[in-house]
Amino acid sequence: MTLFQHKYLFKAVEAAPLAVFRILFGMMMFFGLIRFAWYGWIDKFYITPKFFFSYYGFEWIKPLGNYTYLLFGVCAIAAVMIAIGYKYRMAIIVFFLSFTYIELMDKTTYLNHYYFISILAFLMIFLPANAYYSLDALKNPKNAFQKIPAWTIGSLKLLLGIVYVYAGLAKLNSDWLLHAMPLKIWLPSKFDLPVLGSLLHLEWVQYAFSWGGALYDLTIPFLLMYGKTRPYAFFTVVIFHVLTRVLFPIGMFPYIMIVSTLIFFNAPVHHKILNFLDKILKIGKHRFDNNRSLISLNTTRNYLKFSVIILFFAVQFLFPFRYLAYPGELFWTEEGYRFSWRVMLIEKSGYAQFKIVDGKSGKWFYVDNSDFLTSFQEKQMAFQPDFILEYAHFLKDHFEHDGHQKVAVYVNSMVTLNGRLSKPYIDPKIDLTQENESFEHKTWILPFNDEITGL
Repeated sequence: MTLFQHKYLFKAVEAAPLAVFRILFGMMMFFGLIRFAWYGWIDKFYITPKFFFSYYGFEWIKPLGNYTYLLFGVCAIAAVMIAIGYKYRMAIIVFFLSFTYIELMDKTTYLNHYYFISILAFLMIFLPANAYYSLDALKNPKNAFQKIPAWTIGSLKLLLGIVYVYAGLAKLNSDWLLHAMPLKIWLPSKFDLPVLGSLLHLEWVQYAFSWGGALYDLTIPFLLMYGKTRPYAFFTVVIFHVLTRVLFPIGMFPYIMIVSTLIFFNAPVHHKILNFLDKILKIGKHRFDNNRSLISLNTTRNYLKFSVIILFFAVQFLFPFRYLAYPGELFWTEEGYRFSWRVMLIEKSGYAQFKIVDGKSGKWFYVDNSDFLTSFQEKQMAFQPDFILEYAHFLKDHFEHDGHQKVAVYVNSMVTLNGRLSKPYIDPKIDLTQENESFEHKTWILPFNDEITGL
C-alpha cells in the first residue's frame, strides 16, 4: 500500500457522515417521488402522451402504461429502505435501476438533477453506507462499523465538486458573462416577488447574478473543503439554492444540493444530527459506537470495485467535454450538451412545421403537432435537433401505416437563442427520413451565423 493510499484513501474515518448522507438521500428521494405522483405528473408525462422521445441507444425503454405507477412505487419503497439502511445493497441497486429507467422513459423531461441522482445512486452501490446507524448494522452487528475508509466519503465530495466546478466552467461564456443572458430574460418576469422583484429588472442586478453564479460554482467546493470557511460556505449554499428555488421552477434540486453538501462537515456535526434523529427514533445510537474499522482488503473483489469507481470518475471528468468533437456552436446544435452540467444557460424556443410528402402520388400536407404531442413535448421538440429527427421518423411510420407510400418528411423550423432574432434551424430541403440518429455531427442543422465565445 502506497503512502497516499495509507494516508488518504484507506485512512479510517468516522462513518457518521456517510450514514447521515444515506438517511437524507433516501428521505429526499422518497418525498421527491411522492411529490411527483401527488402533482399528477406520472399521468401527465408518462401515461397521457401518445408518443415518447427516446435517448439514442435506449429506444427500448418506454413507459409501462398504468404499471408506471408500480415502477414509481418500487422506487419510493427502495428510497425508504435506503434511508433506514435495511437490505441496503439490494435497495440501492433497485433504486438506481428503477430511477434510471424512469429518467430514460422520455427525454422530454430531462433535467440535470435527474442525471445527478442516477450517477450518485450508482456510486452509492459501492459505498458501505449501511455500516453505521442502520437496520442492517443493528440486525447483524458483525457488519456494523464505526470507522470506514476515507475514500468512501471522499468520493461523494469529489462528485459534488465535479458538478459544481463543471457548472461554473460552463458559465464562462460571452452570453452569460458579457450579456447576462439568459438571466436578462428570466429575472424581470419575477417582478411580483416581495422586495426582490423590484430589483430584478435592473441591469446591474442581472450581471451580479450572472457573475455571482459563476463565481459560486467555481469556488464553493474548495470553500467547503477548508474548515475555517466551511460554515460560511454552507450558509452561502443555503442562500444560493433557496434563492434559485424561489426564482426558478427547478423542483427538488436545490434541496438535494443543500443536504448533499453536509458531507463536507466533520464527523461531530453528523453525530449531532444522528443524536437528534435518535431522540425521535429511539433506536439507541450508542449501540453503533463500537470503534470497529472497516478495512478494505487487497482482494480481487475490492480491486474490481476500485476499478469500476476509477472508470466512473474518468467518465465524469471526460464526458462533459465530448462537445469538442462537434463543429458549430454548442448552444445552437446541442450536440454534447446534455449530461455535462450546463445548468440553465440558454433560453431557447422554436417553431417546427412538418410537411408530409407522399412519394408515389406527390401529394403533400402539413402536420398538426398537437395530434401527436402534448404542448410540453411540442415545445421541447421545436428547438432540439434529435427530437425533430425522431419525430420525423415517427411521422413517416404513422402515415405509411395510414396508407401513404414512400413518405418523405420535411420541416420548416425557426429557433431563437438567448434573445436573438429567430433564425432558420433545420435545412428545409432535407428529407429527414433519410437521416438516422447517431453520434455523428448532424449536417442538416443550419449554421448559427453568430458567435458565443468561451467554454
